[in-house]
Amino acid sequence: MNVNTLPKPVKASGVSPVAVNPPVRKTRRRGWADFFSRLGWGVASVALFAGIWEAIWAFGGLNPLLLPPPHIFLANFAQQAQYFIPTDVIGQVTNDTALLSLGKTIIATVGRVMAGLALGFVLSLISGLAICYFRLFGKLVLPTITLLAPISPIAWLPVAIFIFGIGNPPAIFMVFISLFFVMTVSTISQIESVSKTHLNVAAVMGASRAQTFRYVIIPAILPSLFFVLRMNLFGAWMIVLVAEATGVGSGLGQIVMQARNTFNSSLSFFTMTIIGITGFVFDLLLRYVQKKLLYWIPENNAGGRK
Repeated sequence: MNVNTLPKPVKASGVSPVAVNPPVRKTRRRGWADFFSRLGWGVASVALFAGIWEAIWAFGGLNPLLLPPPHIFLANFAQQAQYFIPTDVIGQVTNDTALLSLGKTIIATVGRVMAGLALGFVLSLISGLAICYFRLFGKLVLPTITLLAPISPIAWLPVAIFIFGIGNPPAIFMVFISLFFVMTVSTISQIESVSKTHLNVAAVMGASRAQTFRYVIIPAILPSLFFVLRMNLFGAWMIVLVAEATGVGSGLGQIVMQARNTFNSSLSFFTMTIIGITGFVFDLLLRYVQKKLLYWIPENNAGGRK
């Protein structure tokens, strides 16, 4: 047989399999595009709000001493930096720069919020599971939790001071108490709503009680619990600022109290801006952690971007 008479192999049309299905690169590209898109809309939203504020001031609608526009209170940061010195000693002098003092103040508040949220989330999850699966414990504890849940966290402030005194513990306790009861009740509700079909399938497959907890119940309730945690994050920020205003010695709440006592409107609005930015970043980090931990949930159904 003549080799030249054989038909030439036809080249496969289309694109190579690697180019057809690059899931990792595509996902990363889309993720960065979504990130910059959200960032751009966020900047546009804040710019619109600040622009309206500046326009009202420009036309004489605001008193700059009472409601200074952003370009005034942001420009005064160097003068206001002395208030951001984290110290328990009145009149103490520090060599920290303005930026370093601001960073220490933010870190102090963020640390209290993180500690309170972590304690509240873990202990409420454990309490909810124990109430649902240990009948005697549930009958003894659930009525008390239901009784204490409607009490405002602000009402717990004197109790926190009586028990822990002045310092970090009462602020952390306030954040913890603002989350614990709500998360416990939510955990109980989510456990009761777990699909009976999933539980029956686990039982038929011979799963033990511990395996049912780990592979059925926990994955089923975590998405909703993270959503509740995110919703209570903003409340936790409000509570920690109130707790810090009682004389913790450092933190953004103490700065807000100083601004009120000295009638310093520029410091007040500047601190409010810092609180808003920090809370926004904190929410983004929480959503990132949620996305990584709940990897089996689609992003649109995990309490993230809609």
